[in-house]
Order: sequence, then C-alpha cells, then structure tokens
Amino acid sequence: MKMLLAGSWVDRPEKIDVQNPFDQSVVDTVPRATPSDVEAAVAAAVEGAKQMRRLTGHERYHILHKAAELMRARQADLGRTISLEEGKIIGEGNFEASRSIETIELSAEEAKRLGGEVLPLDGAPGGAGKFGFTIRVPCSVVVAITPFNFPLNLVCHKVGPALAAGNAVIIKPASDTPLSALKLVEILLESGVPPLAVQCLTGSGSQIGDALCRDPRVRKITFTGSRDVGEHICKTAGIKRVTMELGSNSPVIVMDDADLEKVAASTAVTGYTNAGQVCISTQRVLVLDRVYGDLVDALAPKVRAIRTGDQLKPETKMGPMIRENDAKRVLDWIDEAVRGGAKLLAGGSRKGSLVEPALLGDVNPRMRVSCDELFGPAVALTRCKSIDEAIALANDTRYGLSAAIFTRSLNNAIRFARECESGNIHINWGTQWRADLMPYGGLKESGLGKEGPKYAVQEMTELKTVVMHDV
Repeated sequence: MKMLLAGSWVDRPEKIDVQNPFDQSVVDTVPRATPSDVEAAVAAAVEGAKQMRRLTGHERYHILHKAAELMRARQADLGRTISLEEGKIIGEGNFEASRSIETIELSAEEAKRLGGEVLPLDGAPGGAGKFGFTIRVPCSVVVAITPFNFPLNLVCHKVGPALAAGNAVIIKPASDTPLSALKLVEILLESGVPPLAVQCLTGSGSQIGDALCRDPRVRKITFTGSRDVGEHICKTAGIKRVTMELGSNSPVIVMDDADLEKVAASTAVTGYTNAGQVCISTQRVLVLDRVYGDLVDALAPKVRAIRTGDQLKPETKMGPMIRENDAKRVLDWIDEAVRGGAKLLAGGSRKGSLVEPALLGDVNPRMRVSCDELFGPAVALTRCKSIDEAIALANDTRYGLSAAIFTRSLNNAIRFARECESGNIHINWGTQWRADLMPYGGLKESGLGKEGPKYAVQEMTELKTVVMHDV
C-alpha cells in the first residue's frame, strides 16, 4: 500500500514489511517516509485545516456518517486486516472493526454539538450592559500517533474527533500495523474529507515522529503508547496541547465476599484478550487470604483452556504477540518471578511469538510482573490481609489507568471508587472494559487528557471568550 501525502498516494524506494505476527509472512509493504515528507505533510495540513474550518458542523457530520456507512460495508475486510497485521484472533479483529464504526458514528454526532455558553457578565463588577459568550474553534493541525494493539479503533478515536472538530489531521500509525489506518484513510477520502485535511505517513517514530511533534505549525498531539515515549513526546513538543494515553499495570481486588466464578471468568477474558497486549489488561489480582485458594482452583483451569495458535483459525482463542522479542521479554519476567519465589500455576512456555497464557501465584508486589507494565498474557496473584492493604497495593504504582474490585459490599465498592488512584474504576468486572462514548484516560503517569469522541473534541478545540460592550 502507499501512504497519503499532500492529497496524493505516494510511494518511496525504501519499504517497510508488514508481517503476520504468527508466521512472519509478509502481508503487505508500505513506504518508509522521510523527514522531507514531514515538511510536505505539515504544509498540506495547514491548508487542509483552512478547508475544514470552512465546513459547517452539519457538513462534517455527513462526511463522517458516510465514512461509518462505508466502514460497515467493508467490516469483514477491515476485521481480517486487523487480525492479519496485529495478531489478534479473527473474532477480536471483527469486534474491533465494529467498535471503530461506532467511534466514527459518535464523532459524526459530536460535529453537530460544538457550542459555547453565555456568560453572566452582569454578575461581575462593571459588567452591566455587557454580553459575553464563548465559542469553540478548531486547533488547526492535529498529529495522531497510534499504537499497534488497536490499529483501527484507536486511529478512529483520534481521527474522528479531529475531523468532527474541524481540524486537519496527520496520522502516524505504528510501523507494525499501518494497513488498517491506510484503509480508513481511503474510506475518509471516498466520504468527502478534503484531500489535504488528512495525511498518513508510514515510518519509524524516530525518523518522522519527532519532526512532526516538534513542528510549531502543529497545535495538538494525541498519542497512545508507552509511558517513556509519551514523556519524550512531551519534551519534544514544546508549547502544544497534548493528550497522552500511556501505560498501566491494572489491579483487581478480590474481596472475601466476591463471586469467585465471576472473578475467574472475567479474569480469563480481561487478562488474556489480544495476548494481554491491552493497556487496561488485568495484570495484578490482589486476593484476600480467605478466598485465595478457592480463586486459584476456579481460575487456573480456565487459563489452561485458552488455546493458542493461528489467529485466523476459528478454534484459536489467543493469537501471537506482535513480535517474538516481546514474547521473549514476557517469558523473562515470568522466569524471574519464579526464581524469586512465585509459583507458576498455568502456562508460561513460548513458541516463537506465541506465549502460553500464564498464571502466577504468591507474587511479591515488588516483582516486575506486578510493579511494571507487562503488556503480555500473564496474570499475577498476590495475597492480601484486608481491603486497606489491597487498596494500598493497588495505589503503589506510578500508573493509574484502570482498576477493579469484586465485592458484594456497597461500602467496599464506594470506598474503592473514592480511594483508588485510577482514571477508570470497575465494580464486579475486570479492568479491561471500555465503552467508546465514555471519558477514557488515566491518572498519574498513565496520561493526560481524555478520549471518547465528546471529550476528545473538547481536547481538540480552543475556547474563545467574546465580550460585547455597551449592548
């Protein structure tokens, strides 16, 4: 596939192979963008932003609504593309494609809702006879840097609101998974997005990402990825608006009144979907002593039953990790925990980029599988004596993206919601759950700002205050 630059599909002599993570076969190739392509993309986006600003909210709504219709007609192809390039099983690929359609539909609706508020200036000293109101205007040029693990929906969560708000957008998809983003761009052009208002540059972050973030003509950066890369972007960007969706090591507390079958069923889903490569995957389970053994008995068989293999085969329940090096890293962390005294209760072997889903028991909270972001198919169980200890351990991290508790006690649930330092709180389900319309974002070093089309539009617009004197 080619990349979209300044209104044209262009190629470059140097290519990037997009590989199937299961067998490393080449799915397609894309151009490797150069620093000069960044200059051309930003210059074109400046002009594209002027064109988008002239479109009414109603016109932007119709463009995005048409895009959603085209996506629905091509949902099977989009789902298969996601699975081929990313490695998630075909059911998860199809589900991501359906969510992506919803994200674009939600963005379309937000294009009609950009408004301000009337300011009661007569309530201020000297405000008599004055009339004030606010208006929202587009940021202008938005750079969207997206991760490999949701190669379509997380692109939609940035591109949809950017266009709904009247901006131009430059997409820098992950080098491992650019094909879904390029297919989305094709659809956007067919739907009527001005050709200069959307660019898609394929290439490494070190070559083109820094140049995009540093450019003063870029007013807004929206990034999803690792905490360290997010910090680098913030240092590089200078004075710009940024949304950072960064890392996590999501905790789940299991109280002694919890429904353990529900805990086991949800953990088997939320800990291992997409081979654990989800920033809100269940990673740490903090279990009260009295029910620890019963939970192991309920959970371990479910983890052992997760069948790995070719992500395109219907019998496969978990596909490969994105790269073999990532699979090796996960096994290193598991082995390190076992050497430190943790018990391997299930899985923990590797074949290429396939990792058998692992369950670790008696994990010390100081072990890397607990205190850092694993981003792989392993769940760590830790014993706790009380809710006080469990909440303290849940908060003992630099991250704060998603957290959960299982309990029948309303008091425990409300206390957890108030005291847990996390942007997303779940009661009686695991940490991996997100509705695309909800405000989504983390606390502490898990990020800045919120996603979800309504909230992302606010992040991608500027607020002006207008005061009319002597009315």
